[in-house]
Amino acid sequence: MRTISRQPLFNIPMLLKVVGMLLMIESAFFLLPIGAGLYYHEEDTLITGITAAGTFLVGLWMARRIRTTHNRLSKRDGFLLTSSVWVAFSLFGMLPFIFSPTTPCNVSDAFFEAMSGFTTTGASTLGSRPGMSNCLLLWRAVMQWIGGLGIILFTLAVIPMLNTRGGMQMFNAEMTGITHDKIRPRVSQTAKSLWGVYMGLTVLLALLLWAGPMDFFDALCTAFGTLSTGGYTSGISGMLAMEHTYVKLVMIVFMFIGGVNFALIFRFITGQPRQLLRNDVLRIYVIFTGIMWACFAVARVAAEGYHGLVELLVDPLFQVVAISTSTGISLLPLAGWGGFTLMLTVMMMFFGGCAGSTSGGAKIDRMVYLFKNMRNELYRCIYPNAVLPVQVGGRVASPQLVGKVIAFLCIYVMVIIVGACVLTVMGVPVTDAIFSCFSCISNTGFGTEITGLGGSYDMLPGAAKWVLSLIMLTGRLEIFSVLVLLLPSFWSRG
Repeated sequence: MRTISRQPLFNIPMLLKVVGMLLMIESAFFLLPIGAGLYYHEEDTLITGITAAGTFLVGLWMARRIRTTHNRLSKRDGFLLTSSVWVAFSLFGMLPFIFSPTTPCNVSDAFFEAMSGFTTTGASTLGSRPGMSNCLLLWRAVMQWIGGLGIILFTLAVIPMLNTRGGMQMFNAEMTGITHDKIRPRVSQTAKSLWGVYMGLTVLLALLLWAGPMDFFDALCTAFGTLSTGGYTSGISGMLAMEHTYVKLVMIVFMFIGGVNFALIFRFITGQPRQLLRNDVLRIYVIFTGIMWACFAVARVAAEGYHGLVELLVDPLFQVVAISTSTGISLLPLAGWGGFTLMLTVMMMFFGGCAGSTSGGAKIDRMVYLFKNMRNELYRCIYPNAVLPVQVGGRVASPQLVGKVIAFLCIYVMVIIVGACVLTVMGVPVTDAIFSCFSCISNTGFGTEITGLGGSYDMLPGAAKWVLSLIMLTGRLEIFSVLVLLLPSFWSRG
């Protein structure tokens, strides 16, 4: 009898080949900080250049030397590849920080910084260190800009052969939220369109900031960190420039745009403005931001008194948008505004922006599904036989989708609790442990007490930084894409 050979569970050669292609792309992004280093005559330029060359050669070897029998990627391959790519980018992206001749750091700090950058969390172990070169400052900004819209999404735009079932799975695994709108027939065309919008808005933002009090370098770093809702700054000079009202207003607009579904932005740019008006989630996002703005304005007046329209209107709005979009930039001591403001901050961190945006958090879309389902369940307490579907945007959500939303939110909270428990075992104070896990899974980057204003994540134990790096990745890839790898059934045919 002839034996039937079974196909391998994973297409490992193809996975490694794609990772190699992506490392070659990552090496190209190193050219921006290398250019900055050459311009400013900095010592970090050499090690960044060596890192770029090494990353390219490793990627070239993997892409050229690894042989594949077929190019198809399965659904499981898509999950595994998505997480692997983000880890690989962080591993190579951390090298300039480790070997920097000006501000060297250990592996834990460097990996945390790189993962925080690529996941647009903005939590830093190096931000409190003086003397960081412009070369490394720009590399941090570039990392969060790449991760803002997504590494995989960029890959699908430049590698057409991934326009398969596996490519679509990668698209769904990385794009944030519960909706994955295809604005083009093919997923690669959708990726190109979204990245085109993203790059165009970044250029516009950089030019607007450059037209104000910022120099070109600060404007470029700030643009990368604002639209990606990452929050890394270009150092002291960038933070000082943010004190200007013009800069705050420009950043408010583009941080808010970063929290909007980019598919809606694309449709608006291409002459379909009604799509914005008809979108329930966007409408709630605007209303929620307005309510938080009013609350913050009242809280500031109550705490500090009235000192002018800028302090009453612009500063509270800046903080509200920075928090709700998970940008995480804090220009004001919010703790002095009272406990109510801090609770609103926690609420905004949890909700985040819209699905399909660059922001973090659980997403307003899921909150809409949850609250509508809760309303229906309360109504069924009175009328148990009532048929009440959950409708969002004129579409009826399937029971499976509603169940997935509820499961997501439950797991989201469980990750925070379990992560906090692990950190407390490592000696981290309870408040810091809970808030750090919450901040990292929501990709906001805020800290409190030892990690907050005046402190740094550098003060946490090394093992805690690895735990938080995993939590950041889990939050950025919408939990399921990472946690599914922990299931034994994922690695077997059963």
